Parts: sequence; structure tokens; C-alpha cells
Amino acid sequence: MGKFILDGQEIGFKPGQTIIEAAKEVGVDIPHFCWHPSLSVSGNCRVCLVEVEKMPKLAIACATQASEGMVVHTESTKALSARQAVMEFLLINHPLDCPICDEAGECKLQDYTFSHSVGESRFTEEKQHKEKRVPLGPHVMFDGDRCISCSRCIRFCDEIAGESELTFVNRGDRVTIQTFPGKELKNPYSLCVTDICPVGALTNRDFRFKARVWDMSNTSSVCPGCSRGCNVDVWVRSNEILRLTPRENEEVNNVWMCDEGRLNTWKHVNAGDRVDGPQIRRGEGLSKATWDEIYSKASAELHGFTANEIAFIGSARSTVEDNHLLAKLANHLHCKNIDFPRHIVPGSGDKILRKEDKTPNSAGALAAGISPVKDGLAFEEIMTAVKSHKIKALVVVEEDIAAMDEKYATALKQLQLLVVLASNFNATTELAHIVIPAATWTEKNGVFINFEGRAQRIRPAVATEQMDRSLDGFSMSRLDKFGTKFDRWGNYKKYDARPVWRIFLDLGHLLGLKAKFEFAEDVWEDFTKHSPGFHGITYDELGEMGLTVKKNYI
Repeated sequence: MGKFILDGQEIGFKPGQTIIEAAKEVGVDIPHFCWHPSLSVSGNCRVCLVEVEKMPKLAIACATQASEGMVVHTESTKALSARQAVMEFLLINHPLDCPICDEAGECKLQDYTFSHSVGESRFTEEKQHKEKRVPLGPHVMFDGDRCISCSRCIRFCDEIAGESELTFVNRGDRVTIQTFPGKELKNPYSLCVTDICPVGALTNRDFRFKARVWDMSNTSSVCPGCSRGCNVDVWVRSNEILRLTPRENEEVNNVWMCDEGRLNTWKHVNAGDRVDGPQIRRGEGLSKATWDEIYSKASAELHGFTANEIAFIGSARSTVEDNHLLAKLANHLHCKNIDFPRHIVPGSGDKILRKEDKTPNSAGALAAGISPVKDGLAFEEIMTAVKSHKIKALVVVEEDIAAMDEKYATALKQLQLLVVLASNFNATTELAHIVIPAATWTEKNGVFINFEGRAQRIRPAVATEQMDRSLDGFSMSRLDKFGTKFDRWGNYKKYDARPVWRIFLDLGHLLGLKAKFEFAEDVWEDFTKHSPGFHGITYDELGEMGLTVKKNYI
């Protein structure tokens, strides 16, 4: 590494690094709008101007490579004066609509106006007005008045998404952004432009005007949309999810995520068809029951069948902890018929992030033991055995089997006992004898293992009644960290649902299973003891970024 002086401090740099990159690595934030670490350099906002000794003019830190012995000043009189001038220039035509702008609270222009501008404008003429509320595509709205022409969105479409859909038109103070003729901004990653837009020019049409950032809590989690397992933040207000945004993890998704994962993986959490409380079939329809009642009925019914007449369907949408308890219960009952359906959509993947496996935890389900024991039946064989009445009792976890194929729906009608663990009513719950409300991925602690063998944590972002009463899934060492969120949950709507691992633990106790776990963390610890390659890996070690386990262990 070479060395250069930055504001009186000697710092190192790697060959080819620019001043702004080297400064960022040591925690020095040089103001910038157009520069983004994952995009090419455009150098058109000029707010990163710095003074470099022996250079005749100020230099832009985003495009100037660091060199041995270079002396850089980011806070000199010349650099500060130029920065203030650039900020004044950028604000000349910018509207004062922060009170109604979705970006307020997350806006770099707001932050830099406070910290790097003079706080007043000498511009007294009429501001340049541009088009407002322009739908660039199905998911993104454009407000031309707010745009500072940083070109981040254009470069993202060209370089990351691989779809040239946006461009600059006109010149001078009339320059604006448009889609190319006959095109829309509708690439599979279009909403990423709203993340990287440093102002409120590009906004998410689904989230638009729903909440202020300071009114929401954000919880680190993992997107369940495919086996990539993109790191995300879940944003919640009044115990209701309002948006998902990507969370930076260089090992998994960089700072991006697809529109499908961002928009379609959480709407069911607040949907009107949530299973709110246990349900038992009485006569022709389902009616509410107590937890004790469904546990008692389910255990009594299962006792009436032999091991060969029972089958369990797990899910790659459930956590490792959920599947571990399912496998433990099946093993206790000597049931060999255990598997989970695969959800592979050929052609739906790409070279950026999206994978053809549309579940987040196929590797985790296999590692937890959700596969047929010797002489046991796989998923298709189980469904065939159901149709031929060889399997008489079936337990289904977080899978809508009836909706997957009409032949499955027909087969399920032959069962003497169908127990379904589900978060929402669906075609399979309509055929069930017992429906047990399962917490969604946003309502529980747990681990997903992605296609590369990387184990990653999910955390509760919204509360259920069970969680509110007993802090289910939290270890005592983490209560302080989540205290604020519990306070925010208050008396808002909470569903009566429990994590799948907790349901199988309680049900297992009535079936004679000897196991004692207080928290999801305890279940994970038990899993690691019995799973090669996972020994000693704790929740704390997984942390925010996760940990990759060798593939041959899965």
C-alpha cells in the first residue's frame, strides 16, 4: 500500500484507488452526489472538490487517483468555498418541498445543505419548473424539479441492470431525465434507482406518501423471495410493514435487490386473509378454537395412526429451526415419510441476483433433515400414497399444496387427517381438518441458508400476540436492543400466530417428545450440535452479515 496525507493524517491507499475511495476506507466522508462505489465515475456533481498541494486547480476526489506523497485538504478555505458554491448552484432551481417529499430524512441534499452550504440563496429569479409526477415505469415516479442530474440512475440501468432505459435530454438548466422512446423503466431491478437517487427525484410508487422515515422502525432481515437471500431492512409503522429496502452485504447482494423481492414477499403479512388464531373443522367449515384444543385434538388424532400412515411436508420457506423441530418430531414418531416441495422456476433467474429456486432455505431444509429417511417416501411419492389411501394423516408446513396442482387438491380430500400450519388462508387450509396459525418470516427469529451455503439471520420486525406476551424468540441478552420496537408496537393489531418450531415443540410434548427450548436461539444451538460443519456457530457469530458454511456439509 502507498501512503498519502489527508487533512494532516497519513493514510494508506491501494493501487488505482481514488481519493474518495481511500478516504472512505478510513472513515472520512467526502461529500458526494454522483459518485457511487458500485458504479462508474461520472464526476458531474463537483461537490467532492478537494485541494491537492502542487495542483493548480481543485480536484474532484471521485476521479483523482491517490498517489504516493500526495497532500490533500478537504477542509481548506478554497475547498470549503468551492463546496458551498456548488451547493448554492445545485439549490438554485431545487423546490422547497421537503415537507411533502418522500426522501425527507434520507436525503443527501438535505444533509449537505445543513453541513456544507451557506444556508441562504442569492437567487431571486423564478425557479426553472419541470415535469412533476412522471411515471417512468410501473414502479418508479419521477419529479423533474428535484433532480440534480447526478446520472446515477442512468448508469445503474446501463451497468448493473444491463438495460439502457434512461437518458438525459435537453441542456443547461432545462436538462432532465426521460426513458428512451418506446421504452419504460421496467427492468427487474428498477426500484434500485430509488435507493441510489440522492434526492427525492425518483420515488417508489408503492411506498409513495405512506410514511416518514423517522416514523418507522427498521429491522435487519433476509429476503425470502429466492435462494439468493438478499439482505434487507424491513420498515414498519404501527406494527405494519410498509416497505423493504436492500441492506449492503458485499458477499450476497452488494446494495441491490430485485423488484419482485421488494414488492411481493411481505404483502401477505398484513393481508385480510391472515389465519388469526387456531381453527378446527366442525361440520362443513372451520371455526375458531383455543391453542390447547388444537394441540389436544392434533396429538390425539396422530396417536391413532401408525408411523407408515403419517407423512410430514416441510418447507424451504420455513427457517432451519422450524424444520429442525419438524424433523425431530417425525423421528420421534418413527415416521420416514418426510420431504418438502421444490419451487424451481426455469428461466426466472439471471446473472445479477435472481435465482430459479424461489425459496430462501432449500439448503437449510436439507441440512435440518427434511428428506426421506431410508425406505421413506419423497414428496411426489407421498402425494401418490395419499391418493391411494396409504397415507392417511398429513401435516403440511407453510405450503399451499392444493394450489400447486389439481391432482394434489384431489388427493388431499382423501385424507382422514390434514393438519396445516399456515400464516394465511389458502386452497390447502380450505381442505384442512386443523389449521394452526404460523408466524410469518417477519414475525420470528431464525436462520435461512442460501444456495451458496451462507447461513443468515431473520428477525421479528412486527409483533404477534404470542411474542408480545412472552417475548418469544428473543434471548434475554437482546431485550435491550429490541426494547424500542416493543414500545412502538403498543396496542396495534397483532395476529395470534406462533413460530413453527414453537408449535411442533408444544405438540411434540403431548406426543411424548423430550425436548426443552425457550428461544429460537436454543433450537439453533441444538441443530448445530447434530449437524456437521455447523458446530459452535452461534447467532452472535452469524451477526448482521451471516456466515458461509462449506457446501459439502449441506
